[in-house]
Amino acid sequence: MNIKFRVELSQSERDQLDALLSGGRHATRKIKRAQILVAANDGLSDEVIAATLKVSGSTIYRTKRRFVEANLEGALSEEPRAGVERKLSSKEEALLVATTCSKPPPGRARWTLELLADEMVRLTDHKELSSETVRRRLAENHLKPWRKDMWCIPKVDGEYVARMEDVLDLYAEAPDPQRPVVCFDESPTQLIGEVREPIAAKPGQLERYDCEYRRNGTVNLFVFLDAHRPWRRVKVTDRRTNQDFAECMRELVDIDYPEAPIIRVVMDNLSTHSAGALYDAFPAPEARRVLKRLQFHHTPKHASWLNMVEIEIGVLRSQCLDRRIDDKETILAEVAAWQQRRNAEGAQIQWMFTTEKAREKLRKAYPVKES
Repeated sequence: MNIKFRVELSQSERDQLDALLSGGRHATRKIKRAQILVAANDGLSDEVIAATLKVSGSTIYRTKRRFVEANLEGALSEEPRAGVERKLSSKEEALLVATTCSKPPPGRARWTLELLADEMVRLTDHKELSSETVRRRLAENHLKPWRKDMWCIPKVDGEYVARMEDVLDLYAEAPDPQRPVVCFDESPTQLIGEVREPIAAKPGQLERYDCEYRRNGTVNLFVFLDAHRPWRRVKVTDRRTNQDFAECMRELVDIDYPEAPIIRVVMDNLSTHSAGALYDAFPAPEARRVLKRLQFHHTPKHASWLNMVEIEIGVLRSQCLDRRIDDKETILAEVAAWQQRRNAEGAQIQWMFTTEKAREKLRKAYPVKES
């Protein structure tokens, strides 16, 4: 057989192909072309290459031709393919994007592909437009009008920055047993019971549980976390009232840190998280006694991520509570076991975000720009 295009690889080209074939993620077509070139360089006929690699003769011919006429990169890459002209012009695509980002028509909660196609027919000279054309153009611009993200958008002003830097400075301090930093928050948890007994896992079969469940009420978790040492405590209560918050603060002072003159508590802006809650729960002398040893540091509004205990609550939920638990007694026992084990392991949150990083990353959001 006369070979019109002969493949002769240089050492650097062979090394490049060997590296490509040795590992990594590459398109299947690119790998096939590399295998064709290596086989051709080794002197194998087109018939043998086609049978071994399960490719057609035309694929072998085109790959060898492009290597000889162009170069190695040209042989490995895709050739331009003829296709139908795009239905929408660049200006029409921009109009489609703008329409997608606008409010939907009255009576509709959101834009759909069909609605957008109809709207583009109305706004342009097209007599018809398929929803698939709309979908492809939206995909190119990473737009999905049927999806939304819920997010708390904070107002970054002087108050926000002051509270943020106050909390970050607390985390950056060296540990001080006389003035510990304790992060505090609460998290409601549903009590979920099984209607039918789950089927235990066995070889070749996952554990199975019924989609139907029974709701047995809720409990509240008050979570304490020392920012500078591997200690946390979880208290399970029926409610989260001023009385419950006040009792938590008194236990923090009298039981958890009886020797500390001042305890600095990082918490969010929930209405019960205030000094007044202690006066609502205790006689004035008792409330004052507890408050004299507490120093509250509130995170900015819509910035609960600054409270280190939020990370710990996430760990608690993923490690311990990610299942159906139907009564308070079981939650008490399970949470206590999780707490004891985590404290014994010396687990601690490694906080990396500092005031310096905040001023660098959020410098555009600061009210007054640095000169």
